[in-house]
Amino acid sequence: MTRNQTPIDGVKIVEKRIIRDQRGAIYHMLRSDDPEFSKFGEIYFSEVRNGIVKGWHFHTLMSLNYLLISGEILLVLFDDREDSPTRGSYNEIQLKEADQNKLVQIPPLVWNGFKGVAEPRSIVANCSDIPHDPDEILRKPIDDPIFNYDWQVDKNLPHG
Repeated sequence: MTRNQTPIDGVKIVEKRIIRDQRGAIYHMLRSDDPEFSKFGEIYFSEVRNGIVKGWHFHTLMSLNYLLISGEILLVLFDDREDSPTRGSYNEIQLKEADQNKLVQIPPLVWNGFKGVAEPRSIVANCSDIPHDPDEILRKPIDDPIFNYDWQVDKNLPHG
């Protein structure tokens, strides 16, 4: 599903370096001297199985820094912030292991979710700017009418 691809205010997509040699590769994610770095909270990895959606959610305080580790995902962002110049905009960002190494920085209050689109699973790293706190996250089901978005998934599979 293709939506309004107006870049959402505050979201950054940054090409990151890959250093390759005969032994393999180094994939850069985030350095303390990068312009997009604010502060360190924690790093965690999220596994998503093919055809499964993790979303919708937003954080009230946390900024996310997603980087695909393996597989492929469809990352979808929705801006419902009342004071945002891009309110009502969606961004669909396809992240593929074979593509360039991309960091997607998502500010607080931007709804997001991602769908695994690679067999058997995909892994996403998040280097957040604060430690995870369950009291600053809001979740909604993937079929919540506020989003009017079709993830094109098997409704019999577990999502959320």
